This record gives sequence, C-alpha cells and structure tokens, in this order.
Amino acid sequence: MKLLIFWDVFGRVWREWLKKELPGLVKKYNPDFIIANVDNISSWRWAIEKHVLELEKIWIDIMTSGDHIFDNFDKIKDYLSKKDSRLIRCANFYEEDLVWVWYKIFEKNDKKLLIIHLQWEVFMNHKVTNPFLKAKEIIEKHKDVKLDAIILDFHNEASAELYWLSHFLDWEVSFVFWTHTHIQTNDETILKKGTWFISDVGMNWPYNSIIWADYDSVISRFLTWIWKWKIEQSLDPTYLVSGVYVEIWDNKKCEKIEKIRIIKQ
Repeated sequence: MKLLIFWDVFGRVWREWLKKELPGLVKKYNPDFIIANVDNISSWRWAIEKHVLELEKIWIDIMTSGDHIFDNFDKIKDYLSKKDSRLIRCANFYEEDLVWVWYKIFEKNDKKLLIIHLQWEVFMNHKVTNPFLKAKEIIEKHKDVKLDAIILDFHNEASAELYWLSHFLDWEVSFVFWTHTHIQTNDETILKKGTWFISDVGMNWPYNSIIWADYDSVISRFLTWIWKWKIEQSLDPTYLVSGVYVEIWDNKKCEKIEKIRIIKQ
C-alpha cells in the first residue's frame, strides 16, 4: 500500500498550491490513498463543506481534523452525516453521539485501510478521553476485520506523548504520524516491532511566514505583549508544500517513508 500524507492545508491560497503540486506527486508515487489534514483549511478555521468538496475533486481520499473541529460546525455537519463522508474527527471526545465520524475503513485499489484520529489535551482547548485506551479499544474492535494497514493521526502539541503512544501501539499499527505543531520533523523512526512514526508531517502554507502569519502583524506582540493589531495572513508568493510518502507492505509493516518538502515561488 502506498500513501501520500499532507498536513494542514491552510486557507484558499495554499489549497491552490497543493492543487498545483499534487499531479506531479501522484505521477511520481502512484499512491493508493491520499490523506490531508484540514484543521485550518478555511482560513484558520476548520473545514466547511465547500472546501472539503474542493479537495475531493483533486484526489484527496481521506481528510482528518484537529482541535478546530467545531469552529464551522454549522457549515460541515450535513456533510459529516453522509455515509460516504471522507472526513473524520478525533475519536476520543467525551461526547460520543456527535455526528462526527470517529474512525473509518477506506477501500480503494483492492486495499483496505483503517485510519484512526486521536487528540491529546496538552495546550489544547478540549478535554478528551485517554487516547491510549481509545486506540486499543478501536483496534480490538477491528481484530477480526481483514485490513491491509492501520494508521493513526495523533493531533497533539507535546512530542513525548507521540513517542509514548507509538511505542504503546508497536506492533498494532503500521504508521503513526503527528499533526499540529506545523514544522516538519527529522525523526522518522522504525520501532522494535515494526511500527514507523514521524513527529510532524509539516504544513502547506507561505514559506516566509510565522505559522502562516505576516511578520509585521505579529512582531509587536513579542516586543510589547500588547495585542493591538489584527494578525494578517502572509501572502508571500514563495510557498511550502510538506508531506510524507509511505509504503506499507503485505505483512502490514511500514517499509519506507520519504519526506516531501517543496519550496517554490
């Protein structure tokens, strides 16, 4: 199984940049599934249906979320109630009867992939149930299902928790990747029993920015601690597309991970 994974496609301009780069990446890697995180896709707010459908049209098979999931709830809840929704939310919120899909099995090219999405609460706005126990619960529920791979998107701020969770699930999932801190890491690792992980896949946004923001609109906050100007998006024409390419073999082991980092103007 071949996967292309992109994290945090940020806003309108950077959706367009991903569209521009994706055909070449698809030709190069020929993936079975393309996965994208859409936590900030609607300009620093979670996805609305219009933008989700836009990504569907450019071959995005699976979309994950994060801590902004309720920011545009009224504009996405109808899409989420559909059986063919490609969008999943974090599985470990306390409110279990929410319309949001917890986890999902996706089928394509004769491959069957279970993707689990979890969140931790360090530096986050939401209280959640224990992601370690929730992951075990979901895996146990699917123990008799014939799957080609299980992967996990852990939306989290602190790296230690990702390491703990990855070791905790070694060898129960094929690949664990981390989203939320926005910076692509250099720690892709294979654990003792065969699970691979990477701390952060990276972000799709303006290369010359401060987590998407224009430098001049935020620097005063660091110098004076007074928030007197609105944060403005950087519209610098140099863009960054970040992601990873992953291969999972028939034994469900992840055998290859290749980072993608494209900087262009």
